[in-house]
Amino acid sequence: MKVFVGWVVTYVLCLAVVKKMWSSRYLRSHLTRSLYMNMLSPNQAPYWEVSHQWYLCDKEKLSEDLEPIFIQSFLDQGTQTFLNRSIEKSGWLSIQLYHSFMSSVFSMFMSRTSINGLLGRGSMFVFSPEQFQRLLKIGPDWKSHRLLDLGAGDGEVTKVMSPHFEEIYVTEMSQTMIWQLQKKKYRVLHIEEWQRTGFQYDVISCLNLLDRCHQPVTLLKEMRSVLEPTRGRVILALVLPFHPYVENGGKWEKPSEIMEVNGSVWEEQVNSLAAVFQEAGFVVEAFTRLPYLCEGDMYNDYYVLDDAVFVLRPV
Repeated sequence: MKVFVGWVVTYVLCLAVVKKMWSSRYLRSHLTRSLYMNMLSPNQAPYWEVSHQWYLCDKEKLSEDLEPIFIQSFLDQGTQTFLNRSIEKSGWLSIQLYHSFMSSVFSMFMSRTSINGLLGRGSMFVFSPEQFQRLLKIGPDWKSHRLLDLGAGDGEVTKVMSPHFEEIYVTEMSQTMIWQLQKKKYRVLHIEEWQRTGFQYDVISCLNLLDRCHQPVTLLKEMRSVLEPTRGRVILALVLPFHPYVENGGKWEKPSEIMEVNGSVWEEQVNSLAAVFQEAGFVVEAFTRLPYLCEGDMYNDYYVLDDAVFVLRPV
């Protein structure tokens, strides 16, 4: 009993000291002051005030071939659920401080992706189940045989697509992300193995990978070679504006192969990408603009980039 009372007293005293220290006049370093001010006043507008900008497309700037196949997306329930969960998690101060400290320690010898896989943080969101179905023009009960998800990360986006497939294959370079994928019971293929399995895939997803790999043009052609030639589709997401770089052990490198993407605005770069896909043996069947979302941290409730998401058909 005495030990318990002593622990409670110590805990209360610690809270009092921390409260006093965290009044802003005691915060001497720029980092701690920034953290304190962020806790007092969030630096992001509520997503429902800015989300309409995430889906805008000036169709007059699209080519004649692309304008009629653009699918207008919007903030749906699945996206809101991810955002609300991310906002809730970013408010867990003790967890966020722990993640920040561990990231600082591991960043000396691990990539950011591997750190996120180890800590189980930083999940990404590309599309909701409903948005995925609208893009592929399928219903909730549609089923097919094989899905291959290239660069699957922690498998959270794979989980959106997986109910529609009997067999699910994934690839990933980060060992900690592979560990996360194995926990979800996905069949992990080596990055040099998926092209040589001897079978074809009904759908290949390549989500935000072309701008993060050394040979994007070669990757497109390899996907074309293992895709089922009649009903097969590639669902491909790419952050625009296009800024390719490759993460290598915490460092950023230029890719060894250049993919020519021209244009100064989102729509112009989409037009340019259609030509790149055509050279690799694909035609764009449908596409949309979606936010590429990532779970937040102690500084932001979430992070967002502009994605162009394409459905490619082999020709």
